[in-house]
Amino acid sequence: MTPAAGAQGALDRVLVAAFLESADEGAFRRLYAAHTPRLYLSLLRLTGGREAEAEELLQETWIRAAAALPDFRWQSALRTWLYGIAINAWREAARARRDAGTCLESIAEELPAARPIADAGAGRLDLDRAVRRLPEGYREVLVLHDVEGYTHEEIASLLAISPGTSKSQLSRARSCLRRWLAPAAAREEKEKIQ
Repeated sequence: MTPAAGAQGALDRVLVAAFLESADEGAFRRLYAAHTPRLYLSLLRLTGGREAEAEELLQETWIRAAAALPDFRWQSALRTWLYGIAINAWREAARARRDAGTCLESIAEELPAARPIADAGAGRLDLDRAVRRLPEGYREVLVLHDVEGYTHEEIASLLAISPGTSKSQLSRARSCLRRWLAPAAAREEKEKIQ
């Protein structure tokens, strides 16, 4: 644990206690301010960049967290617990979307297959767009591991999967990204040589 993580953990305990003891709105606001930016960015990545959905899921996460805080037992960091709530809210929303007929395949169809992932004008790879193309399970593990820095054991606990499943999904996600981005990178390298 880093010193900053330890300090945040200690502050989280104080703020949660203040909120639970006297419904201290200021304490809750400080918790919200401390954890919301990273939660939002993760939800934005998980939703494939759909800002309105990420904002709605963020609010749902905090509503659920506020209601469940009295039962939180500090067996993990507050941040990890909040991510678990956020991921569950995202999964429920994705399931509802699928049930309503707008599954991931229809979202993927919106992305033109023939359109290269590289932004030829800027000469940069569009990694965000490639990540949005990943299947939900791959995207979850990739965001939690490579972006948020969770270990496979932590991811397994958050997603109710085995560490081996986390590792294989991460490997497959990275493989997809390499396959999608390699042609663009090769073109870019070839242009530099010429």
